[in-house]
Parts: sequence; C-alpha cells; structure tokens
Amino acid sequence: MSQDVKGIFPGSVGPEAPPAPAALSAKVRTLAPSMTRSMQRVAEAVAGDPAGCAALTVTGLAELTGTSEATVVRTARLLGYPGYRDLRLALAGLAAHQQSGRAPAVTADIAVDDSIGDVVAKLAYDEQQTLADTAAGIDTVQLGAAVAALATARRIDVYGIGASGLVAQDLVQKLLRIGLIAHAPNDPHLAVTNAVQLRAKDVAITITHSGSTGDVIEPLRVAFEHGATTVAITGRPDGPVTQYADHILTTSTARESELRPAAMSSRTSQLLVVDCLFVGVAQRTYETAAPALSASYEALAHRHRPRGGTKR
Repeated sequence: MSQDVKGIFPGSVGPEAPPAPAALSAKVRTLAPSMTRSMQRVAEAVAGDPAGCAALTVTGLAELTGTSEATVVRTARLLGYPGYRDLRLALAGLAAHQQSGRAPAVTADIAVDDSIGDVVAKLAYDEQQTLADTAAGIDTVQLGAAVAALATARRIDVYGIGASGLVAQDLVQKLLRIGLIAHAPNDPHLAVTNAVQLRAKDVAITITHSGSTGDVIEPLRVAFEHGATTVAITGRPDGPVTQYADHILTTSTARESELRPAAMSSRTSQLLVVDCLFVGVAQRTYETAAPALSASYEALAHRHRPRGGTKR
C-alpha cells in the first residue's frame, strides 16, 4: 500500500480525561445551554473569574452564585471533573494561563465596515475556537461506540437538512470511498421510507445543530424503533433528537452574528465530528478501507492530468 494512503490513518483516540485548564471555557460554552439556570450561574462564574473562584471553597462558590453545594458539585461533574477539588485545580491552571498574556485579542464579531483583512482574521479565529470547543466537548466513549457500530454496519443512513445536509453528504462520500454502503437522502419523506428498512445491523445518523429539526428527528425515530443503532450529532445534548439516539456527539454552540448565521459556524464543528468518525472507521477497517481508498484515487486520477499535452 502506498505511503500516501497509510498516512491518513493516525493513532486511535485514547480514553476521555477531565478537560485541560485551557479547555474549561470551551466546555462551559458548549454545555451551558443544557444546564439548569442555577448550574449556569456556577459555570459562568468559574469561566468569568477562574482566579477568584479557585480561591473559594465549595461553600464559598455556592454562596457567591446563590446556589447550593450540591449544585456546585454537579456542575463540576457535568464539566468533566470528578469533584470540586479537581475543578479548583483546573481553575488555578486557567488563571495562570490567562495571566501569561497569551489570551487572543481578536473576536469574531464582524462589523459591516470591517476591512477584508479584519474579516479574514476574525473568521479564522472563530473557526479555531469552534474546533477547540468541539474537541473539548467530544465524549470519546460515545465516539468510539459510534465508530464501532459504523465499522460493522450492513447499511448506513445519514440525515441532515440545509447546511447539516451538506455535512451528511460529506460523511456519506467519505464512507463510500472506503467501501461502506451509505446514503444521505435529501428528501424528508424518502428519509423516513429508507429508515423503515433499517434493522439491528444498520446505523442511522442525524445531524442537527438545534437538536429539534423535525425533518431529521422523524427518520431517526423510525430507525430507532426498527432496531438500528442511532447516532445524533447535535449542538444541543438536551434537544428532542437525543431521546432517539443510542450515542450522542456534541458539537460546539455556534456564536451567531448578523453577518454569520449559526448554520455557517455550526457546520465547522459538525465537519470535525464527521472527520473523527471517518478516520475512526478507516482505522478499524484498514485492511479493506485502504485498498478501497486507493482504488477510488486511481479511478479519478486521469481526470486530474492535463489532456493532450496542453501546458497549464
């Protein structure tokens, strides 16, 4: 097998660990919409003043936020830490990181009169932050389970509408190139009729940033009820779609602005999750995936060569 083909399969992802200090703010932004209001107050406090909160006991933080000690502990656990002590250590690390002066000065709030250079800088920063937030929030146990199901699936259906539909097509094209049978129906009625045919050895994936898009929840529900393994890629882990999902992969909560709708920002995080799924499946099926990928490259190679010796 060529070195180029082997090069696309990096090492496997290890077990999930508590977020690194620098990832704490990203974790808060991702999970805040699914928290209770009292937990949001705790999360906002620790993200807004890590140094001050790191100096507080669990009782002190509860008093500061007008909540209870139990709420503080639950928030710490939801953010990925075994207990409040671990969260305090992370807060101290985050405070030190911020005090080092490396915090970015650029934000992604694009104004109508921004120069094109500013637009490039702001969008680049926003894309980087979206990817960092998504990486920090991915549950690698759920990701590994979804990869295992895809690697042995008889058939794979991927549902998405609008911008999420483009991501669904991207995943299907990747899976087809490594020899898997995958479909991304772009008609909601067709998606449901396809889902009716799914069974226990099949996988259905729904991609929805809001977690509440009926046109993609319905086929996932049908697939779930027919015994297929179901996966939801969503920015709202508390959304209606998750009640029909065996595995939930959370994407970053998009920072929407007037000139950049949420659909644009959310697609970046969805594509990262899709790439993680694809590479994970390719690793597990390497013996068949690598030859299939090489064959697809060779089948298209002639389309990338100049014709008739024409100079370019």
